[in-house]
Amino acid sequence: MSPVARNRLIALGALLVAGAGLGFVAFGNIGENLVYYWSPSEMLGQGDKAYSATIRLGGVVEAGSIQWNAEHTTLQFRVADDVKEGAPSVLVRATETPPQMFRDKIGVVVEGTYDKSGVFSSNRLMVNHSNEYRAPKEGEDPRQWRETLSDATAMGAK
Repeated sequence: MSPVARNRLIALGALLVAGAGLGFVAFGNIGENLVYYWSPSEMLGQGDKAYSATIRLGGVVEAGSIQWNAEHTTLQFRVADDVKEGAPSVLVRATETPPQMFRDKIGVVVEGTYDKSGVFSSNRLMVNHSNEYRAPKEGEDPRQWRETLSDATAMGAK
């Protein structure tokens, strides 16, 4: 085999391997591994597509909707498009301790699944926050996260 024919054969083999890889990515089941990022109104507008898919739901915690049961480590709240009254919202249930900065009207991203009963089951909760940190004062109980957060918010407002 001449060197020119061998080089052409190698180039053809490389193109076939690259084409097969591209075809797998384009037509394979990669869609099953996607994580959608939606606001509550976008998710509610998706209909059946929103059920059982892994979703990152972004919005703000609706004021007065937080229900925390420390004994069972369950958290329930509503995520809304924005802080306006009557904004589209979704009920979220999580079984994890909320971050210290978690409170009403804070931006959040929750990851999980939405079911036909209208409940978003979260397995990951993240809050949007500033880069300011205040360590607990001596003698403060770290479990009193709401009070320490309120103190830090009041200090930042001054």
